[in-house]
Amino acid sequence: MNQDNFSPQQSLQLIDAMINKAKNRFSENGFLYLLWGWVIFASAIIHFVCLKFSLFKHPEVIWFSTIGAVIIQIVYLIRAKKKEAVKTYSDGIIDAVWMCFGICMGILSFIIGKNNGWELMYPLVFMFYGIPTFLSGTVMQFMPLKIGGIFCWVLAIVASFVTPMYYLLLLPLAVLVAWIIPGYMLKAKFKNQK
Repeated sequence: MNQDNFSPQQSLQLIDAMINKAKNRFSENGFLYLLWGWVIFASAIIHFVCLKFSLFKHPEVIWFSTIGAVIIQIVYLIRAKKKEAVKTYSDGIIDAVWMCFGICMGILSFIIGKNNGWELMYPLVFMFYGIPTFLSGTVMQFMPLKIGGIFCWVLAIVASFVTPMYYLLLLPLAVLVAWIIPGYMLKAKFKNQK
C-alpha cells in the first residue's frame, strides 16, 4: 500500500505498531550490568577479607581492577556502536543517565578524597547506584532494575547504622540485587528475543 493512500486512522495504527515494536525490542543484553556487578562484587569481598585478616598493608589497591573494567567497557561500547542498526530514544536516555552517574561518581570520589570523608563514601555510593539503576528500569520497563534501585536506596540508609568496614559487605549485596541478578535476567530476555 502506498503511503499516500493511508487514511489518518491507518497512519495512527502504523505509528502505534512501530512504537509497540520499538518498546518490545530489547537491545540491552545485560553485559555491562554483569561486568560491573561482578568486578565490584569481587573487589569488595577481597577488600573486606584483606582488611579483616590484615593480609597486606594497602588492600584498597584491589579497586584498581575497575580500570580493567573501564577498558573492557570502552572496547565493548565501540564494538556495539559499530553493530548498532538503530538507536532508539530510550537507548539515548539510558546512555545519558549512566554518563551522568559516572561523572557524579567521579566528582563524589574527588570531594570525599579531598576532605578525607571516606566514612560517608559508601552510603552515598549506594544512594547514587540507585538513581541510574531505577531510571534504567523505568525507561526499559524492567521491574528487576527498579527493585534494584530501590534496594540500593534502602542500603544507603542501612549503611548509616553500620561501621565503615562492613560497608564492604553491603556493597556486594547492593550490586547482586541491583546489577547481577537483573543482568542475568536481561541476558536471558535478550537471548529469547533473538
